[in-house]
Amino acid sequence: MKTTLVLSTALVGMAFAATAQEVNVVSWGGAYEVSQVEAYNKPFTEKTGIKVNMIAADNPSTPLKAQIEANNITGDVFDIEVSDAIRLCDEGALVEINPDDLPAAPDGTPAAEDFIDGALQDCAVANIFWGTVIAFDTTKFEGEKPSTAADFFDTEKFPGKRGLPKNPKRTLYLALIADGVPADQVYEKLSTPEGVDQAFAKLDAIKDNVVWWEAGAQPVQLLADGEVVMATGYNGRFFDAMVGEGKPFEIIWDGQYMDMDMFAIPKGAPNPEAAMEYLKFATDTQRLADQAKYIAYGPSRKSSAELVGLYKDGKTEMAPHMPTNPEHMKTAVMDDPEFWADHDAELTERFNSWLAGA
Repeated sequence: MKTTLVLSTALVGMAFAATAQEVNVVSWGGAYEVSQVEAYNKPFTEKTGIKVNMIAADNPSTPLKAQIEANNITGDVFDIEVSDAIRLCDEGALVEINPDDLPAAPDGTPAAEDFIDGALQDCAVANIFWGTVIAFDTTKFEGEKPSTAADFFDTEKFPGKRGLPKNPKRTLYLALIADGVPADQVYEKLSTPEGVDQAFAKLDAIKDNVVWWEAGAQPVQLLADGEVVMATGYNGRFFDAMVGEGKPFEIIWDGQYMDMDMFAIPKGAPNPEAAMEYLKFATDTQRLADQAKYIAYGPSRKSSAELVGLYKDGKTEMAPHMPTNPEHMKTAVMDDPEFWADHDAELTERFNSWLAGA
């Protein structure tokens, strides 16, 4: 009986290896993709023999939603934001994930206890915490340099163009922070007509000085090209430009907008078994810690934190550059997917009308 069981197990393993030799992972491109290739994909392929095909998108939820709508799923694993993961799970479009199936921490702590609060959703598992932050070109300011969210909106004291994302989620909160609203009251304000008016009034003050961006690589490029003197963008992208490429940029952590990225598997994925194996591998303790060697995003597991050390250059301590650093969390606004599920449509409509000058 034991021989039969071993033989059956071996045959199942052979069948899996024969039928699932690749997995298609849709992510955000750029330095973030590089970190995933080095920390997740290469060791995963080395361990399993399964090839990982990386597909870049400005926002992976966009092709995911399109594939679901067309009933033609070509991606296996999508790296998406929390609000999209919750919404698509509620719609029945994603595979449910049992936390008991995920690897425990090295000391045996179950995954359900090891992941940071909110990092495990019914249909998705977080890999990183990241922040939308302000960065500026240090060569553009003589004497005093900007240091707060309010300074971003002060074009008299700190003249020059600003780069902002063309969406309400990462602009309205910053306007309120800059206008003196405490971080823990931002959503309360934005849930009222008066608070929304306040945010747009603040944005009005710099509207003529804004260059709008839509893809994650753009704010770094805008700064590098001198088209703007300050821009908001993803902290890991700015870190890569500063430390990896030696750009004269500096980050302002005041009022950072914190979010998580999550791995999700759509129902109907072409390689579902390989997709689940990849998700489990990429979110274990060591892999999440390894990613921090390549980009300044905080791992979603508690047990990974103590394993985070130096950048790939072998000399830069990563802890001071993490969005989860306690100093950087003091005025941070954490994404609230429930708020955006309720208000995204109306605020996007208002934002687009404002952009158009209506």
